[in-house]
Amino acid sequence: MPDPRLNTSAEDGSVLGAADPAAPAVDDSAALDGEVALGSREVKGCDEDARVVLEARNVAKIYQLEDVVVNALRGVDLQVCEGEMLAIMGPSGSGKSTLMHLVGLLDHPTSGIVTVEGEDVSDMPPNQLAAVRNKRIGFVFQAFNLLPRTTALSNVELPLIYAGVAGPERSRRAREALERVGLGDRLGHFSSQLSGGQQQRVAIARALVTEPSIVLADEPTGNLDSRSGVEVMAILQELNNQGITVVLVTHDANVGRHAKRVVHLKDGEIVREEIVDGRVDAVQELAALNALKEVLS
Repeated sequence: MPDPRLNTSAEDGSVLGAADPAAPAVDDSAALDGEVALGSREVKGCDEDARVVLEARNVAKIYQLEDVVVNALRGVDLQVCEGEMLAIMGPSGSGKSTLMHLVGLLDHPTSGIVTVEGEDVSDMPPNQLAAVRNKRIGFVFQAFNLLPRTTALSNVELPLIYAGVAGPERSRRAREALERVGLGDRLGHFSSQLSGGQQQRVAIARALVTEPSIVLADEPTGNLDSRSGVEVMAILQELNNQGITVVLVTHDANVGRHAKRVVHLKDGEIVREEIVDGRVDAVQELAALNALKEVLS
């Protein structure tokens, strides 16, 4: 018998830096409509031999705002493969952040199924969802979400407090996470004493401190200058090279070029999936920026 949750209730509602010179040119104005092509080969989900670590099946999300019904997602099917770096792209209002919140277990779908590493979490109670989220998924947000009057070390320790990790072990792991993102010399600095790029690196360290297998980043460069954005993308690519699955949400085609695969959303629906041609290496971008700075100085 079919699972009733697969019957959607939304039936009628409705670069940062230098890019690879060999890569196709990107029209930034076109990127805003969520339809600019970054690759020449369209795909659908994961390869047959790939392990699916996040999945949304026929997922719908409906918000009721007084007398207005908003169909944020309309029967979306998405697979995230183990070890990939995936970008979810689309303009404002396309549903990309809503989709990330659902696969990141921050919200429940109105209908459909969400799985994490094969486990159906669609109807889990909040306490169980929090436990799965804290163990398996790390989050990076555009606004950093750091406590302003708290040190970098204490901000990174927060998820470990919720996980019940003892003080000495908590401090050790938070220190290691900050060193991993190049902030070993900023442990005692408050958020107000850090640049935007440094604050985002603290946020990445906080996402890593629970040793998740998946990192979800919602517009991670949105509040940063170009160079800081490239530095953040370099960290995310390095994490992916180390085997961590990374999912980016962005409206920026230049950010999307750092991913291996891109899913395009528009009006709450996936309109295309593709493999990225001429993927940008953020480390090479930084080297190009440094060389340019030396020439200009």
